[in-house]
Amino acid sequence: MTLTPSTLPKSKLNPHGKIVGAGNFQYRIDMHWGQLDPSLYPVENCHDLAIDSQGRILMITDNVKNNIIIYNKEGELLEAWGTEFPGGHSLKVVNENGQDFLYVVDSGWLLNPKWDGVSTDAWDSPYNKVVSQSGFIAKLTIEGRLIYTIGHPQTIGVYKPEQAFRPTDIAIADNGDLYVTDGYGSDYVLQYDKQGRYIRHWGGHDNQDSDLNLANTHGIRIDNRQAGEAHLIISSRAERALKLFTMQGEYIKTIATPGAYIGAPVLKGSYGFAPVCWSHVDETNAVDSGFICILDKENKVIANLGGTQPEYVDGVLQPMCSTWDVFNHCHTVCIDENDNLYVGQWRANQSYPIKLEKL
Repeated sequence: MTLTPSTLPKSKLNPHGKIVGAGNFQYRIDMHWGQLDPSLYPVENCHDLAIDSQGRILMITDNVKNNIIIYNKEGELLEAWGTEFPGGHSLKVVNENGQDFLYVVDSGWLLNPKWDGVSTDAWDSPYNKVVSQSGFIAKLTIEGRLIYTIGHPQTIGVYKPEQAFRPTDIAIADNGDLYVTDGYGSDYVLQYDKQGRYIRHWGGHDNQDSDLNLANTHGIRIDNRQAGEAHLIISSRAERALKLFTMQGEYIKTIATPGAYIGAPVLKGSYGFAPVCWSHVDETNAVDSGFICILDKENKVIANLGGTQPEYVDGVLQPMCSTWDVFNHCHTVCIDENDNLYVGQWRANQSYPIKLEKL
């Protein structure tokens, strides 16, 4: 029998206190961390998490009553603000000359006031729970004051008007260059300078060389773990793969992650911690089947949290899958100085972040 949340014992549906992982990567689940009064501080989806130079943990949600919720390490509320990001999807904190700034990516999805109360995946229906518009990127002060925005690339002649722009993530290089994944739009990666001026783009769907294509490119990171030049690690989530590119957009290689609709890993030290939104089961992305992949600096999967442990046969990673007893859909991970993990989820019943305490 295939395990699903409806067939699991009730104890499996409340994983508080459960230990997950293997080897040197074991964690105790704290489901109570970050819990707030949802009538005052509602969350639709916990799309991204980041830590600022003060050690505060910032969350972005696509609920416009409070797009940004800020916690201390104990999970206590410090402040909440923001109403201007209906598709709030990615959040990065960058320290520039001793001052923290926020980069926010709005994916262009917004809650539909005409929702029929039923449809959640009828993306072209005017009565679906979320409907689409154009997304954008915003740079803000740490207090939330707007500095600039980057809008649809058609305004600078890079996209045609009919090409969708619904960005999903951003990475910021040491020189201030911005790398944006258009993962819900036209699947390009767009590079801008620190003032938001366009430099180049690559990817998309229709390259003759399929290695250059990206599909639901959901996340991007700058990887400095190997000696030599930095490179980009980019999720091609619908292909269940990570792809490596130079900082100028030249293809390097593909890292297959069979069974896992994977996002870009958050990097710390030699390791990467990648959220998996779904497992690939019965030829589809299964509901409530997320987990977290841990990769070494060569991008070999060495452990899974809430998933089957990785197995390599003749050097080939075998399909991975959720264990169905911890997560719904993992969307983001952040890591504190003590190597504790904080996990945000999509479609997880408006839940707050989960803390995984490192053992």
